[in-house]
Amino acid sequence: MSISAINRHAQPVVDTSARAQARIAQIDTERPFSAALVDSYSRKHDYLRISLTERCNLRCFYCMPSEGIELSPQGKILTNDEVIRLASLFVRSGVTKIRLTGGEPTVRKGIGEIISRLNELKVHGLKSIGMTSNGLAIHRKLPQFIDNGLSHLNLSLDTLDPFKFELMTRRPGHELVLRTLDVALASPTLESVKINVVVVKGLNDHEAVDFVEMTRDKPISVRFIEFMPFTGNKWDKNKMVPSSELLAKIAAVHPSLTRAPDELNDTARSWKIPGFAGTFGFISSMSDHFCASCNRLRITADGQIKVCLFDAKELSLRDTMRAGATDDELLQLIGTAVMGKQEKHVGMEDIDVLTNRPMILIGGVSRPISRSTRNTRAPMTPQFFPIQSPSSLQSLRHMSTSAPPRLTHIDSSGRASMVNVADKMPTQRSATATGRIYIPQVAYELITSPNIPDANADRDSPEARAKAKARGKGDVLTVAQLAAIMGAKRTSDLIPLCHPLALSHISVTLTPEITSGDGDASGSERFSILCSATVSCEGKTGVEMEALTAVSVGTLTVWDMLKAVAGKEMVIGDIKVTRKEGGKSGDFSRES
Repeated sequence: MSISAINRHAQPVVDTSARAQARIAQIDTERPFSAALVDSYSRKHDYLRISLTERCNLRCFYCMPSEGIELSPQGKILTNDEVIRLASLFVRSGVTKIRLTGGEPTVRKGIGEIISRLNELKVHGLKSIGMTSNGLAIHRKLPQFIDNGLSHLNLSLDTLDPFKFELMTRRPGHELVLRTLDVALASPTLESVKINVVVVKGLNDHEAVDFVEMTRDKPISVRFIEFMPFTGNKWDKNKMVPSSELLAKIAAVHPSLTRAPDELNDTARSWKIPGFAGTFGFISSMSDHFCASCNRLRITADGQIKVCLFDAKELSLRDTMRAGATDDELLQLIGTAVMGKQEKHVGMEDIDVLTNRPMILIGGVSRPISRSTRNTRAPMTPQFFPIQSPSSLQSLRHMSTSAPPRLTHIDSSGRASMVNVADKMPTQRSATATGRIYIPQVAYELITSPNIPDANADRDSPEARAKAKARGKGDVLTVAQLAAIMGAKRTSDLIPLCHPLALSHISVTLTPEITSGDGDASGSERFSILCSATVSCEGKTGVEMEALTAVSVGTLTVWDMLKAVAGKEMVIGDIKVTRKEGGKSGDFSRES
């Protein structure tokens, strides 16, 4: 069946827009809705996702970078009381649905108590408490969670093949997930059970029909999720399977499928096969986004509010609470974040995979950071300057959500602070930096022809004496190369907050070059020395600073060696990192 035929077949479905408007009107009459949860496009945000932890007992490649993530210290994670305080504030302001996420939420101690305390908010308007879990360790605890108030469960299961499960999650446990599914389906009070399937071309896309077959006898909803880009997951457009393509494959096997009514603001476009107990749907965040009806807000485990999964901007509710803010002041901060929400996220080609968090640190799909990402950390998880007192919240009314990010080597009091990398695992890392020192022609000739005397030169002239003095210091490029290597090894002695690292290799080259004088009216040639340094190690933090130090010391040494003949004319510049590998921010290469 063609896609157009499928769409024609779906025409009898009730007009979802009219139904949505009617439902919104009904909600409006039931209880007041805080203006703080309404954005500039009149979208009402009544769905809150709360991440309870950054930890997970799986290592799914699309969620967690291969080298792992740097966990926040426990003191930076929201406490149970802070979670409940925020949840209560959101519910009293209009939120009717809360979903607990992670990481893997079930690895958090006391999650049963959190569910129970959330259940007490139902008298204030909360209608559902959901959880998204990998199902690995909750089949025994699930009945207790349901008794405590859990009403909806989403299980992440990307394949029905146990071997492929270990390939995608980097851990065993396929049988345990299926056991949790059976326990969930056997619970009569659980209102819905859904299976989330992240589809990756060439890996599990051929299993779509098999997943749909599960809905024949089981009252579950299978949701196929397009592979989405996040920091460190090596997203590739060619790995993404558009939902329309999957639908065509399923329709070829089940031509009688029909559209199923979608829940208000649901991210999934749902379908049903006549006679089947369950449904299936598609979450098309990339090829067919649902931004116009988005009603979701997110709180990360470390207490930041995110208004969009693909937007790196964040505001710290945790810091504001701990500064002594009242609920009204917190609500004002929330309103600032919500008003900064864009109409829609950018297209798949322009999704921000450099500054946004890895998916596992968002929840659903500021912790200390290693020195390897100090130059990119500011945009990795942009946060705002810490609020020192509740009174300073008054200025938030005029604050742009593009406010400057917080430096990673500054503590909450504004003092310099060395980053803690104690909990990080050592990985292979390398970095290359380059820089250039521009020199006059006389210095260039001295370097490239150091031992050829000028027979016509006056040996007693100031120029001849300067050249002789420069030659007396030795081979300029060799001395500079050795100095650069020594500088890289002494980086932590020179840069106060750098960690000392056991470097495994340092490679430095200095190359004399002649280039045309672009932009020079005379069109004269320019003479320079290009210094390139590559540093590698197996460590807990990166070596960009070591590479940059090597280049800086190398070019400075060239200056010192040549200052007798060119001290007034030399210029050092263009020092930059051109490549890095390893670390949680992923590989990087500068084009020019």
